[in-house]
Amino acid sequence: MLDLYTDATPNGLKISIALEEMGLVYNTHQVFLGGEQSTPEFTAMNPNQKIPVLVDDGLVVTESGAILMYLAEKTGRFLPTEARARAATVEALMFQMGSLGPMFGQYLVFAAAWGNKFPPVTKRYFSEVSRILSVLNTRLEGQDYIAGDEFTIADMAVAPWIRLLVVHPACSTLPLDENANLKRWWARVSERPAVQKGLMNPEPFAPKKQFEGFVTAVVGLGELHATS
Repeated sequence: MLDLYTDATPNGLKISIALEEMGLVYNTHQVFLGGEQSTPEFTAMNPNQKIPVLVDDGLVVTESGAILMYLAEKTGRFLPTEARARAATVEALMFQMGSLGPMFGQYLVFAAAWGNKFPPVTKRYFSEVSRILSVLNTRLEGQDYIAGDEFTIADMAVAPWIRLLVVHPACSTLPLDENANLKRWWARVSERPAVQKGLMNPEPFAPKKQFEGFVTAVVGLGELHATS
């Protein structure tokens, strides 16, 4: 049995999508990011105190990109074996891990957690996320999915982040309509039943609690990482 320790964040939901797409049976353990990731039990699984964490019969895997690759290799699905297609998929996954996720995350910190207290910084990350969205739009020119014509773990990694453009108030002005290829990709991916199911597992805590956890975990703002 697979055990997923996670929350309703983009990095967590990408694993839920993968597990649903792969048809795997798993238990979901929702972690409140206002402090539960700092418990001795969770820290023993991941000293970095971040979700998601996957436990497969005693084997612990952390880092969402590594978990996606582990699951793809475990099932033999959604990660091509042909060299060019595999390289394109891994490249696109690393682009999400190294660019889209970190920059989008910083935008949310300054636009939401910090309440746009520092407008020039918010603008910097807004501009960078906008640029990254245009890169994804270019990647999608002439193909249905992020890494080519097949749905892969790269699409699973990107989907929860693009979803923020249509569900998160702080993201509503980011340029989705201006990136037609990306908008069509999102419409295509969001219609997949397994994606829909994965995006709802786990369901977020009540809005006030979910936001509290987000703010608490922000380094330099929340008390979770406060130093004496």
